[in-house]
Amino acid sequence: MASKKKTISRARFAAIKLVVLDVDGVLTDGRMLTGSDGVDYRVFDVHDGFGTALAIEKGIKVAIVTRGISEAVNVRAKKLGITDVHQGVQDKAAALRDLMSKFDVVKNEVCAMGDDVFDLGMLRNSGIGVAPRTAHPEVLKHVDFITNAAGGRGAVREVLDHILRAKKLIDW
Repeated sequence: MASKKKTISRARFAAIKLVVLDVDGVLTDGRMLTGSDGVDYRVFDVHDGFGTALAIEKGIKVAIVTRGISEAVNVRAKKLGITDVHQGVQDKAAALRDLMSKFDVVKNEVCAMGDDVFDLGMLRNSGIGVAPRTAHPEVLKHVDFITNAAGGRGAVREVLDHILRAKKLIDW
């Protein structure tokens, strides 16, 4: 499916104050390695990491909401400066509402990014629902923006760059 980024105005990106991210398939490519020690390992993209840390530095609130539970997510979030990490979440729409209340933002000030059908509640209840191009086909039908980059391969950075450019916080 072709990117839908042309449907998102610069003003809509500029309004974003909170970005809520899923993990597997968004911050990672969705694959997991399970070691002989029983620990699941994930691979995160450095470009997504830099973009996330930069967005936080520039004043954008970033949160993680994921169904999975992994210490690797906590470690990665801490390295990037993400303090709102919600794991084991079954109702992502409710978690999104809680974050909106916590940060005192309204729907059009929130961008949520997910890749699978259990993310749809969160995506539909945000001002800009985003999916990486590698998301489940049903998700791609319901989001406002589809990244050119794959999940875990710069998709998060792509969206954050759009937001930061629209806010005139970066000039590349």
